[in-house]
Amino acid sequence: MSDSLTGPALAAILQPEYPSSERKTDSPGAASLQPGTPKKHSQENARWPLPHLCLLLGLWIAIFAASLWTPPLLDDADATHAQAAQAMVHTGDWVTLHVDGIRYLEKPPLPYWLVAISLRLFGAETFAVHLPTALAVLGLALLGYAWSRRVFDSRTALYTGIFTLTSAGIFLFTRIFIPEVLLSLFLCLGLYSLQRALDSGLRRHAYTFWVALALAVLTKGLIAIVFVGGVAMIYLTLTGQWRQWRQLRPFSGLLLFLLIASPWHVLASLRNTGGSNGHGFFWFYFINEHVLRFLGRRIPRDYNKLPGYLYWSLHLVWLFPWSLFAPVALITAWRRRSRLLTATTETQRTTLLLVLYSGLILLFFSLSTNQEYYTFPVYLPLLMLLAATLVRAEQQTDRTLGRAITSAHAAFAVIGLAVAIALGFGLWTSRHMAFVPDIGDLLAHRGVGDYTLSMSHFFDLTGASFAALRLPAALAALAFAIGPVSAWMLRVRRKHVAATLAMALTSAVFLIAAHIALVRFSPMLSSQNFAARIQSLERNGNLSSTNEVLLYGDQAYGSSIPFYLDRQVLLVDGRSTSMLFGSSFPDAPPIFLTHEQLLAQWGTGPRKLLFVPEEKRDEVDRLLGKRQIVLDETSGKALVTDRPLDRPQPVDSETPDGSKTIDSH
Repeated sequence: MSDSLTGPALAAILQPEYPSSERKTDSPGAASLQPGTPKKHSQENARWPLPHLCLLLGLWIAIFAASLWTPPLLDDADATHAQAAQAMVHTGDWVTLHVDGIRYLEKPPLPYWLVAISLRLFGAETFAVHLPTALAVLGLALLGYAWSRRVFDSRTALYTGIFTLTSAGIFLFTRIFIPEVLLSLFLCLGLYSLQRALDSGLRRHAYTFWVALALAVLTKGLIAIVFVGGVAMIYLTLTGQWRQWRQLRPFSGLLLFLLIASPWHVLASLRNTGGSNGHGFFWFYFINEHVLRFLGRRIPRDYNKLPGYLYWSLHLVWLFPWSLFAPVALITAWRRRSRLLTATTETQRTTLLLVLYSGLILLFFSLSTNQEYYTFPVYLPLLMLLAATLVRAEQQTDRTLGRAITSAHAAFAVIGLAVAIALGFGLWTSRHMAFVPDIGDLLAHRGVGDYTLSMSHFFDLTGASFAALRLPAALAALAFAIGPVSAWMLRVRRKHVAATLAMALTSAVFLIAAHIALVRFSPMLSSQNFAARIQSLERNGNLSSTNEVLLYGDQAYGSSIPFYLDRQVLLVDGRSTSMLFGSSFPDAPPIFLTHEQLLAQWGTGPRKLLFVPEEKRDEVDRLLGKRQIVLDETSGKALVTDRPLDRPQPVDSETPDGSKTIDSH
């Protein structure tokens, strides 16, 4: 097999760090997924190869670290969760989450603690909110590398790290502040430590397992216990390792778990009583958010469930491009199916553990209400299995596996060329169109999936919208035109690692282009520019600082505004979704107005600045008519006021982000 690459660094990437004499060939009875298993602990005790670390760190910096500053926080969950962390910094209350002064009892606190610490260190910046998520991605990649290096081999470890950093789903679902990547890190660390504790009997691994489980509970709730506990019971039964239960230190470990996980739950229950129908934190968090959510009876009903065909098939997208090698994994699994349940080696047991864990989570959320990103915790285990089977197939001469790999590259090349042609066509048809910063005015608004899917706006693209996407479209077209074909050619020449790196580079460039495109979409997905507009008018003396800022409708429509203004806003007809239960507590601040109250107060008292989402423009026009003065418009959203500015500004001017400012004084 020829796997040489020019350059000492790339050559080092291709070489294992332990001598070939320390490897033993796969015997007919072995069920390991890698071509050879190093002697016990030889890889674990050796230093990680510096070229591997440099490559993984370079990918993380290019894809994740470089995107920490942009785009601004997006409306809905992203900025809503950031508000909860921001409130911790201001109030000093690290027990009860608050959004716009209202109790927010849906989530456990650990992700918000981390972001609050980051906000305290770096200020109310986009960077500070994004940093913990980006670091969790790096931690997940390094954990996958360490785990794969121990139980498979060095190349599988490298592939696992690369796959993790360049998969579409891991990139997509870390663009917003949600806890899934942190949950995945703690769950996988817990499983890794569980296996280490059972195999080695070392106390530190057992206690790491219990700590990781406690942190997972503080990240996402009791679901962590369901996943880890369910998998552990099945795994211990199938492997016969239940006899070694003492090695998990169950009594002292459970005590450690309770010392970490219990205090917040107890304090939150004591401090949050007397809500709707006499319910408090205990009912809302444990019953409503856990039991009733699973049964599809949660209050309020502001959630959905993916159709079965989408739920399963979208995982091919979330793990792209590495999901193209799924047939290789399936063929290998089918051939070795009889050995899976009789796991006797560490590698076999790891394979079984990863399969059980992934299967349980996928099955659980196929029955429960779900969102696209709920199965994020299975991404790393599935990528580890894909990496292991690909490495095994690379070092064999099996024709069936060879054809499966070739088919994967053929599919990647076809997809790449199709994407490159489509993007090239869009660039060509828009070549004479002027650049328009506000892409929202150029989209078709087809409403695919009622905009509940993460990629719904992709289907809104029009020929004219490519004028705002020239750079990312050109980058993506170039990557897909060259990368997949190059990877295929390298694979045919049996330069396997080089072929995998070519795929990774293609994906990395595409993800960077996707991030640039997301920044172009930010005027539509974020309302930060409206907050900046208000601050600019106040600095210039056009507005006094005593004005009242109001959001029309659910706070999720413009949740980035109160974060960037760093102050409480009023909500008109906004007692809904995540604000509903918290608003029922007797000490809830009076931030909610009906549209009748808005109409009565409009034009009286302090100046009113009303943010109106696109979905509510017609409703507000009917309500206020000519009594509103439009100060700013972006992507169908508007900022209106109830009286002329204190100091007039130029009429119908345009800001750098493409929003239109109008003074109708």
